[in-house]
Amino acid sequence: MSQAERTALAAPRTPGRALWTLGLLRSELTVMFRRWRTLALLGVLAAVPVLIGIAVRIETGDGSRGGPGDGGGPAFLSQVTNNGLFLVFAALSATLPVFLPMAVGVIAGDSVAGEASGGTLRYLLVAPAGRTRLLLTKYASVLVFCLAATLVVAASALAVGALLFPVGEVTTISGTRIGFGEGMLRALCVAVAVAASLIGFAALGLFVSTLTNSGIAAMAATVGVLITAQILDTMPQLDAIHPYLFPHYWLSFTDLLREPVYWDELVRNLGLQALYAAVFGSAAWARLTTKDIGV
Repeated sequence: MSQAERTALAAPRTPGRALWTLGLLRSELTVMFRRWRTLALLGVLAAVPVLIGIAVRIETGDGSRGGPGDGGGPAFLSQVTNNGLFLVFAALSATLPVFLPMAVGVIAGDSVAGEASGGTLRYLLVAPAGRTRLLLTKYASVLVFCLAATLVVAASALAVGALLFPVGEVTTISGTRIGFGEGMLRALCVAVAVAASLIGFAALGLFVSTLTNSGIAAMAATVGVLITAQILDTMPQLDAIHPYLFPHYWLSFTDLLREPVYWDELVRNLGLQALYAAVFGSAAWARLTTKDIGV
């Protein structure tokens, strides 16, 4: 058979492989979002803005108490009573340090290890996906969860904020006022920025998931890394390494609420997340492609 004939026979396979990859991703997302664990995680995340909104409403409804934010709390909490849209920013700043990354850590840590412990990983590797394509599909599904989880928090906060508090023009951190429509656009940008802040941690969790055949161990280890990094980031004696820790710039999304927007730390955050994704994504690929999957 000539080279031209071999090329002609191989050409039709490319669309088929692309469709197979999309089918694999669709199947992965369907399985992930149908699991009770995933739904429970999203339910907990949706409940956080509800609890914050009710607490602020009760606090401000008692005339004998001070205004919200007098005793501290998440950023933007003191502005919630004047504009319910600020509940979106307050909820994201409250969930980002712990709740959101823990949920992502559970999903990422179980992505490969869960398949291995359930005995389904070897069947997936027999399929024509290949280990590289399977790993990319797993990572893409975790990233979709990052975005979905962040949007669930934002949507819940927006609904509760509009129900319990007035909404209208937004006063930025810089003191200028922007319209409600632009405020909604800023809120959407903040949600996307928060989701993007988790891509490095998602890759780290995926790497941990390739190191063990126990889903529980992978989830626990991933959450343990998160807690360790958070503790290190609060120690002033280690300020030299703070800019290299993946959670260091997580709250840089607040700069989207300035007029004009401050891009420096936002860009640093995205660059750091991309670096973590490249390093731990490569490590996960090297581990999975050389991993011996037992029968």
